[in-house]
Amino acid sequence: MVKVKVGIAGASGYAGGELLRILLHHPAVEVRCAHSRHHAGKPVAEVHSDLLGETALQFSAEMANDLDLLFLCLGHGESVRYLHEQQLPEGIRIIDFSQDFRLARMPDHGFVYGLPELQRAAIARARRVANPGCFATGIQLALLPLAQNGLLHGEVHVSAITGSTGAGQALSETSHFSWRNNNVQVYKPFQHQHLAEIQQSLKFLQPIWEAQINFLPFRGSFTRGILSALYLDCELPLAQVHDLYAAYYATHPFVHLSRKMPDLKQVVNTNNCVLYLEKHGRKLFLTSVIDNLVKGAAGQAVQNMNLMFGWEETLGLRLKAVAY
Repeated sequence: MVKVKVGIAGASGYAGGELLRILLHHPAVEVRCAHSRHHAGKPVAEVHSDLLGETALQFSAEMANDLDLLFLCLGHGESVRYLHEQQLPEGIRIIDFSQDFRLARMPDHGFVYGLPELQRAAIARARRVANPGCFATGIQLALLPLAQNGLLHGEVHVSAITGSTGAGQALSETSHFSWRNNNVQVYKPFQHQHLAEIQQSLKFLQPIWEAQINFLPFRGSFTRGILSALYLDCELPLAQVHDLYAAYYATHPFVHLSRKMPDLKQVVNTNNCVLYLEKHGRKLFLTSVIDNLVKGAAGQAVQNMNLMFGWEETLGLRLKAVAY
């Protein structure tokens, strides 16, 4: 098999490290370049210690010029600047992890929004894909079947908690161990940056829906994973709603319906999303769990790559949960 040559800009961060872990075992990929100006010349395994014995790759200060695909694991605002500054090979495919190209109202440079469960066919045709945000992924997967069936009639209420890796590798007051450990905090209530892309996707499926998403994000005292709890008005009985979800996700290999309340350990280290539904009177209650670094970042990017190159969607992504 002729392998696709890939490079990773921003390969030393959490998302870049997770991407390396997956790609090094992907049967159709050769990682040609792990870019990091700060760590240039260092062995990758010196920064990502879980890769000791897995690769002899070193970080480089320059990007290779013979790539088929470039992953941009850069900070928000940095991807736009990177693409302006770099002379990239003609025809190179790009998957961007930042929020720079997720919204249709932004200058999109030809990017397709990369949520496979929303627009798999468009991703398969795309040369450039904007990977969704982690909170946005878990919340959208909980709501897409309702929007598809025109069942969003009023406000949606969401509380979601994320692990410390969601804040990135750079230390800050709220990511330091002594602050994060045994601690929980609400942040950016009602104004989180992922709200815009969630609303964009839901209106794509149900254009007449205009209501508010009341979103309360929490910082949690654990390292990885996102648990989202949602409720909204819904008149349909639970069995009928469950059938709608089962039908919507029947051809999507990474979304699974559970008959009991899920927990984060079911999905940590996997590209899966587990959904759970309950009815309480007129209220539909939903729980969604994902790994923020895999389905919420690197795993979803690999899923998008598989679609872009016409491979089996699950290739390289049959990952086992930690369980204990």
